[in-house]
Amino acid sequence: MSLEQQSQERIKYRLEGLSCANCALKIERAFCSEETIGETSLNFATQTVYLPLTAVEVAQGIIDRIEPGVILKPVNQLGKSLQQEESSSDGQWQKIRMVVASVLLAVGLLLPILGFNLFWVLEYAVFLTAYVLVGYEVLYTALRNITKGALFDENFLMSIGTIGAIAINQLPEAVGVMLFYTVGEYIQDLAVNRSRHSIQALMDIRPDYANLVHQLEVLKVAPEEVQVGQTILVRPGEKVPLDGEVVQGSSFVDTSALTGESVPRNIETGDAILSGMVNSSGVLTVRVTRPYAESSVQKILDLVENASSRKAPTEKFITTFSRYYTPAVVLIALGIAVIPPLLGAGTFSEWIYRALTILVISCPCALVISVPLGYFGGIGGASRQGILVKGANFLEALTKVKTVVFDKTGTLTQGVFEVVKLSPAKGYSSEFLMEIAAAAEIHSSHPIAQSIRDSYGLPLEPGTIEDYQEISGKGVQAKIKGYDVLVGKAVLLREAGIQIPDTENYGQAGTLVHIAVSGEYAGYILIADRLKLGAKETIQALGNSGIKTVMLTGDLQTVAQSVADDLGVSEFHADLMPQDKVAWLERLMAEKGSNEKVIFVGDGINDAPVLTRADVGIAMGGLGSDAAIEAADVVLMEDQPVKLLTAINIAGFTKKIIWQNILFALGIKLGFVFLGAIGIATMWEAVFADVGVALLAVLNATRVRRYTSPSLIIRP
Repeated sequence: MSLEQQSQERIKYRLEGLSCANCALKIERAFCSEETIGETSLNFATQTVYLPLTAVEVAQGIIDRIEPGVILKPVNQLGKSLQQEESSSDGQWQKIRMVVASVLLAVGLLLPILGFNLFWVLEYAVFLTAYVLVGYEVLYTALRNITKGALFDENFLMSIGTIGAIAINQLPEAVGVMLFYTVGEYIQDLAVNRSRHSIQALMDIRPDYANLVHQLEVLKVAPEEVQVGQTILVRPGEKVPLDGEVVQGSSFVDTSALTGESVPRNIETGDAILSGMVNSSGVLTVRVTRPYAESSVQKILDLVENASSRKAPTEKFITTFSRYYTPAVVLIALGIAVIPPLLGAGTFSEWIYRALTILVISCPCALVISVPLGYFGGIGGASRQGILVKGANFLEALTKVKTVVFDKTGTLTQGVFEVVKLSPAKGYSSEFLMEIAAAAEIHSSHPIAQSIRDSYGLPLEPGTIEDYQEISGKGVQAKIKGYDVLVGKAVLLREAGIQIPDTENYGQAGTLVHIAVSGEYAGYILIADRLKLGAKETIQALGNSGIKTVMLTGDLQTVAQSVADDLGVSEFHADLMPQDKVAWLERLMAEKGSNEKVIFVGDGINDAPVLTRADVGIAMGGLGSDAAIEAADVVLMEDQPVKLLTAINIAGFTKKIIWQNILFALGIKLGFVFLGAIGIATMWEAVFADVGVALLAVLNATRVRRYTSPSLIIRP
């Protein structure tokens, strides 16, 4: 590998020991401003970042400058664990320090109450010992950051606040504030770690091992070691470790981890099976068709974990806001400490104490922690429901939906077609018409082609077909048994100069497949489709919420009209080519407001251009479909229209929780700043406004992962 290739290749690293959300933002900004690293995104929820191979040492240097003790580790060296827990000895020592400091604080407060007046030297010895025990790490970090020009972080604010309290002889408050801050940070770290583990548990579908069939024995190996073409054994109760094809056995498999579908699927010999499914009953022998790195489970995990790289507007706002919020509060505190006493409104000691209280309040951690955790919880919760969201920006965009545009076939209808009528032209038999159509469609994967072959039912010989060509959006042309054959839409035959009977209504709603043989019209086949379960209810729920629904289809006007009437869509457009769908989508997007979004829902295979053009492209039934996962911004793994409602509701609930946290944190902090300025709030309350608010915000953010969506739209 050349040096240039190494500089471009990015590897996933975990920042072991990173627990400060504000520090994570500083590290991310420093990474992005470093030329050898370039634009990247640090995921605080999973403690991960992608870095160029050649810039790891530079990145570690940046981390050491901002947050020493945090270590970069390649993810593949850490195995499955989300993070390395602190050693038990470090945790025990931290608990001992907090307990001893609490005892010393209690002694210093109680002895005077009990009538034992402490000599000032002994008083300082008791309180300062407690202060140093719980505060030396904060003081050291603040001093180190000051020497590097990094001011206005929580360590600096806490150090200035408590040292100032000592200077004005408020020893108990200085110790109490530092103790409560340390205890609060400890509890907050536990809450963040628990939240991370809970979120990760939603996506804990990664298999631990594979049973590799090797000659006459079965070896338990890591899934990464299994090669394409090898055979694995999946016993009852085990996770399917790799994508493959069942070569022996039958069973029911649980797909809920991938799709959210509660009903088990029946898998038999010859069926495809995907990693992440759980085998419920029989023993399955599976031939591997994809390496682990390209397996369905790995793609899902990568999509969910990397979604934070696309930040939502709300997240970007808070990131920018936090950069200016703390310095602004520090300036306010400085003004409060100096201006009133100079104007004769009180003593310096009184106003300095108020300013120190405001400094303790001003740390932005509650905002910085809760927002990314909220979005990550929403994305993780959606994945549990079988909905893959590629970024927080797409999750937020779903809360601003104005128009939903649907493809018809495979999205609102089942795409399970049936031949309901054969109408041969004069001189042709039904049998000949069916044989020619089935032979022409032998290579096509389109559902209509499949229905024609299934209806014919007899063996087909590919060798009888020459000059086969599939014409996108129109049909097929081929040479069969010496005949030049056209099979497809009316436009295909008209372009070839073949006259079609002038009939608009063929007696029944459905899809018409016209056939021409040797330049002569031979007749048509009428094929009907069925609505998907829940499609009508989904359209109705969207309409009741004021969301416009539009259906775009390549089918005839009569077919589209019938389906549109059954569903109740706001409008529809029929007989469209792929480029026509893009044109209609762009018209609809031109009509929307500046804060409104247009989403497109399609099958993810034939609708890639429209999925890409929409504000949010949603692929339905994307389980195992590479095209769907590549083209769409959101993938509904289960083939149910009602999952769209679930996705919109999860997005709305996530945004609701995030704004609850933002308003709660800002309201509490600004309120306490005011109370501190007028001398009501003390440092004891200030600690709650810092770590207490952050802890409550973290706990509130974890509610997103437990949300279960009803089947109606709930606006945030």
